[in-house]
Amino acid sequence: MHIPVIKRGESVIKQYLPRTLLVRALLIVVIPLILLQVVSAYAFYDRHWDTISRRLASALAGDMAAYIEYFDRNSDPETRAFLNEMAYRDWGLTVSWHPGFSLPRPLSEPGESLTEQTLAQALDDYVRRPYEIDFRPAIKKVHVDVELSSGVLAFDTTSKRLYSTTTYIFLLWMVGTSLILFAVATLFMRNQVRPIRRLADAADRFGKGQDVPDFKLGGATEVRLAAAAFKLMRARIERQMTQRTEMLAGVSHDLGTVLTRMKLQLAMLGDSPELTALKSDVADMEKMVEAYLAFARGESAEAPEETDLSALIEEVASGFRHDGTELDLDVAKGMVVPLRQASFKRCLMNILANAARHAQHIWIAAARHGRSIEIRIDDDGPGIPADQREAVFKPFFRLDPSRNLETGGAGLGLSIARDVMRRHGGDIVLRDSAHGGLNVTLRLPV
Repeated sequence: MHIPVIKRGESVIKQYLPRTLLVRALLIVVIPLILLQVVSAYAFYDRHWDTISRRLASALAGDMAAYIEYFDRNSDPETRAFLNEMAYRDWGLTVSWHPGFSLPRPLSEPGESLTEQTLAQALDDYVRRPYEIDFRPAIKKVHVDVELSSGVLAFDTTSKRLYSTTTYIFLLWMVGTSLILFAVATLFMRNQVRPIRRLADAADRFGKGQDVPDFKLGGATEVRLAAAAFKLMRARIERQMTQRTEMLAGVSHDLGTVLTRMKLQLAMLGDSPELTALKSDVADMEKMVEAYLAFARGESAEAPEETDLSALIEEVASGFRHDGTELDLDVAKGMVVPLRQASFKRCLMNILANAARHAQHIWIAAARHGRSIEIRIDDDGPGIPADQREAVFKPFFRLDPSRNLETGGAGLGLSIARDVMRRHGGDIVLRDSAHGGLNVTLRLPV
């Protein structure tokens, strides 16, 4: 059953999930660690903190209650002085007596902090007299006023009597170990992800036809297996490409030899209408064979070189202008990228030749956009129907059903152009042009 709500939920979750393997792996480590810390903190505060806080507050309230009981029973100044000294020495309490004073009514409510609430509950249980608490965490002091029948006793002590040092030790230990574990996990996962990135980079470079001589196996066993499979695949592909190139070189030589002999024999036979037609057929055959071999060969042996793309486009455009093509050029300067110059030049020439064959005017614009270079070629020709724009990239496909080379070539121009672009890691897109014809956009990553 189709449930759109679940799918929308899944898309929202995927939208917020991290994209990189490193962050996802760290989340796998960090989320259980955070949950463990939360559970530990809850158990600590629910058990240890609550119990220890109550015991400390009860001890302080018990000391105050004991002092008040001794104070009420002994009114002698010397005895009370001794009692104050004992309270300061043994209980950490500083006590002052204010006879004739009373606490203002109504009595203030205890603060909202857990420590103050716990102390108030202990004073209710042990002292059982009117009191007010002045909790001063900023200066680490606690002041308690207790009202007696003839005055007010003021108790001062440090806030240490209400806190346990194990609390801070536990928190520091929990946070410290978490940071150490996170740092170790990050370092370890970086080392695990690095071989995967190297493998992806090597596959990308190899897909663009670049050499990958420095690629080495590394990482976990599974990553090493993938890297070893990639090296075997690369070796097989290179071997097949070498064998194909050698075979095509032999075919090209043999066919060229036969065609040359045929042309020489026809030249020796003189001129006649029949021979003229036959010579034209041989010339067409020579062009077709050269086009087929160029498509099959794909310039695979050419190595990429740092190339001034701006100058290369201007060079190709000037050649078409020399042949009488009306052409406007708007190319940004300083676009230097690694290219197979001969094959990329052939790509541009094939596209411009198609445009020049069917249009009166051509516009070329090239500029860098982010991490890619876009070359836009527009014309004012009849264009290509939208439902045929993918089919024209198929080898030997022609919109013109006739096989006349004068009207449409062998049907390999765009096939070769797309093959060249994809070998460079880019692609070709066909659209409607603002000038009424066809727009050919070449995207080249940099």
